[in-house]
Amino acid sequence: MLRYVYADELHKYPKLAEGMFRDRADQFKTRLGWDVLVNDKGEERDQYDDLNPIYVIWEEPDGSHGGSMCVMPTTGPVMVNEVFGHLTGGKPINSPLIWEVTRFCLSRTASPHTAGAIMLSGGEMMEGFGLTHITGVFDARMIRIYRLIRSSPIVLGTEGKGREQISVGMWPYSADDCNRVAKRAGIPRELSRLWFKTAFGVGRQHQFALSA
Repeated sequence: MLRYVYADELHKYPKLAEGMFRDRADQFKTRLGWDVLVNDKGEERDQYDDLNPIYVIWEEPDGSHGGSMCVMPTTGPVMVNEVFGHLTGGKPINSPLIWEVTRFCLSRTASPHTAGAIMLSGGEMMEGFGLTHITGVFDARMIRIYRLIRSSPIVLGTEGKGREQISVGMWPYSADDCNRVAKRAGIPRELSRLWFKTAFGVGRQHQFALSA
């Protein structure tokens, strides 16, 4: 199932939290060789984890971490502006209606539909929070994954070639895209909506918008 968890509530899910940060270290440091910091617990964390983002986590039937991503509004500090702003012509992406997704991570034992489920969560958040777009930075390996999921972004800028290629992209909201991704992931939209509505009560649903 998909879980939507604010960072300050992640302690309620210790097994998922530990698995997510360790799988991030395994993916980004060990498998991809990125220049990221891994702490003495074997966890990969960055400065954006300290800003109370929403984590979208696919929980496997045994309660383990299957995959995840980190989500934040572009009205605050985000990677597309602070690190990769040159790929968008130096013009910051800054809107309460556009949120950034980062740290898209899949465990080594992830279920086949995990990537699609996580991408579906982006559509659910756009629909549920009234967003117009999701933006994010992605590397060359993700292009094939996006095509398989049938959720390819509009590319705003790219640097590097081959495996070293890095791009900034934008996904506009589309109900048809949500339904298509849900079908590809094998998850009924009714169930996906239920997971979203269960996670966000009225009091917390617009936390980012109110604090922006």
